[in-house]
Amino acid sequence: MQAITKPSTESTPARADVQALTRALAAPFDPHEVRFKPAVVTGNRALALAYVDARVIQDRLDDVLGVEGWQDDYKCLTDGSVVCRLRLRLGDEWVTKVDVGGPSEQPDGGDRIKAAFSDALKRAAVKFGVGRYLYRLPSQWVDYDPQRRQFVRPPVLPASALPAREASGKKAPAAAAKAAPAPAPAPEPPAPRKPVRKPAAHTRPANGAELQRRLYDYDARLANQGLCQRGALVKHVVAAGTKAGYDADLATWSGDAIELAAEETRKFEAQARQEVAQRKDVA
Repeated sequence: MQAITKPSTESTPARADVQALTRALAAPFDPHEVRFKPAVVTGNRALALAYVDARVIQDRLDDVLGVEGWQDDYKCLTDGSVVCRLRLRLGDEWVTKVDVGGPSEQPDGGDRIKAAFSDALKRAAVKFGVGRYLYRLPSQWVDYDPQRRQFVRPPVLPASALPAREASGKKAPAAAAKAAPAPAPAPEPPAPRKPVRKPAAHTRPANGAELQRRLYDYDARLANQGLCQRGALVKHVVAAGTKAGYDADLATWSGDAIELAAEETRKFEAQARQEVAQRKDVA
């Protein structure tokens, strides 16, 4: 009886090379190459979304694969969007990823189509891991000047979104690195146990500032659950409020406006969960 030989699970040199290329493609960009744009604006606050220019994507592909290691071609669709076919040479094989980019809202037609080409390239590159970490950054609401249409202070990237050399900081001196560790402190006596408090009952926000904070937090929670895009809940509530005659700045809301925000939040979440369930049923 011939023995059955199981395939080896060890990585071959070629496979290890592909993994190294994949890590290099997905590495965080230099912070100076990352830009921010306001996705949702409510009063003097805006949801800052991080992105990189298409040329930064091209530089990453050149640096990791060489100019001869990648190819791209495009197809314009009738609705103004553009399809990008991005081919990368990974090891001994060419791998293709495809995605669609949409036009911008710029008044010039040429600028709109250029934006669609750039968007298509970036979306296809994300499927190879390039810049994918930017989509996983925590929601960041920052002060915004609606008249100047710019952030009051530049948004800050978390340590997880920085290159390894910057996230690790400066190296400790060699003498300090070799120093013997300090003795562990004597254990302290256990603190007396505190009575367990029951969670407070759910209450409406006391004012507009609290409403704004809680709505931003809940928006981020729904986005992390995959129920909506970041900022979608806030945008929905603000639109409903302005339609009802309230100011676009959530911080000014009170009384009936806060009640409206709570009701619209429930409607939005119910609709989002229903749409997700329908997509799963179709799949």
